[in-house]
Amino acid sequence: MRQTGDQNAVSQTDAHADTFPSEAAGRQLEFFAETSQHAAKAKQTKVHVVRARHMTPVDLKARQGARVQRLMFSATLALIYLLVITIFYLKGLVELHVLQMNAALIAANFVFFRLCFASGLNLKAEEKNLRLPITLSAICVMLYTVYVAPVTQIAFIPFLFLILAFVMHRVTPREVLFLAGVTLVGYGVVVAVHYRARNDNDMLMLECAQFLVLALTLPAFAVLANRVQRLHSALFKANRKIRDIEEDAQRDVLLGCFNRRYIVAALEQQKRLADETGTPLCLAVIDLDHFKRINDEAGHLGGDEVLRVFTRIAQANVREGDIFGRYGGEEFLLVLPETTLLAALNVAERIREQVEHFDWDEKLRNRVTVSIGLTQHMPGESVLDLFSRTDTAMYMAKQGGRNQVVVEEPTLDLGIV
Repeated sequence: MRQTGDQNAVSQTDAHADTFPSEAAGRQLEFFAETSQHAAKAKQTKVHVVRARHMTPVDLKARQGARVQRLMFSATLALIYLLVITIFYLKGLVELHVLQMNAALIAANFVFFRLCFASGLNLKAEEKNLRLPITLSAICVMLYTVYVAPVTQIAFIPFLFLILAFVMHRVTPREVLFLAGVTLVGYGVVVAVHYRARNDNDMLMLECAQFLVLALTLPAFAVLANRVQRLHSALFKANRKIRDIEEDAQRDVLLGCFNRRYIVAALEQQKRLADETGTPLCLAVIDLDHFKRINDEAGHLGGDEVLRVFTRIAQANVREGDIFGRYGGEEFLLVLPETTLLAALNVAERIREQVEHFDWDEKLRNRVTVSIGLTQHMPGESVLDLFSRTDTAMYMAKQGGRNQVVVEEPTLDLGIV
């Protein structure tokens, strides 16, 4: 048994001679009932940490990465179109300069938009994904190709609808109508220029027929896109509500940290992982000292504020991957996966010191402190036994004078020097 803080160490023999084990046994039976309810469910449920939705540099980088991935997919469609033009060239239907011009325009568009995302220039735009400019540039490239090589109009309509289908659930109906209007106007200009330059009635009839097809189908496509977008928006909102419900079910309403149900399920999962992989796992039970006195001095609202401040202190001092939650009342659990006992002790002691030296409200006549019990999971040990040893260590910290960390050291050598 090891102890840190401003009190002297308490031996394990003396601790077991005190009167608190009967109370701890009752708490452990309560914990066993809790874990029994979650044990079967935790085997099928993957516990995960919910991220806050406020924008962070990491979130911004992830979103930019997603935008670049969509740009890469657009580039893939462009390469398929270029492959079709290459087949036309190999069959002698278009000249080499048409193929070269297409390759140059596609490459220039890709480089331009890639630089916009890399430099963050797109973040200054209202529509940060640049879907409309990317789609518009692709349509202009195909219209220009039809202008210089009329035979390629056979590929124009299929690729036009392929591009519009790719963005139909991501652009507004007004933008879809705008793209349809630009396409019809651009294709009409190409038809007029072809007739004026070649005076070919057969080509005029063919291109007018294709223009009529576009004029009839594009508005219908815009209506369909509107319905698809409304469905996509409804699904997005439903998914957001489900995530909110899941997050609320995992969080303590008052404090915002994980609640008892989640922290017990997380402990069950981390225990299984520790048994399967052999990685160390530590558990800390943290209890605020003399909390009834705090409520008497500051009132229940003041006591709630102490709990909130303590939660912020604890969450600021745990590491990424650690799982902190409220077990009940003024008692909290801290699960430390892949952590040796020495490293866990450093985390627990840092929390204890931060709480002790925090500038608390003047209404509190006595300083706020915490007692922490800490231990490391032994291979094959049940969650109940792990909690029992940790809870016993926490009660020893209470009996030893509070404001300290008591470590229940397993019989095996777990890395403490």
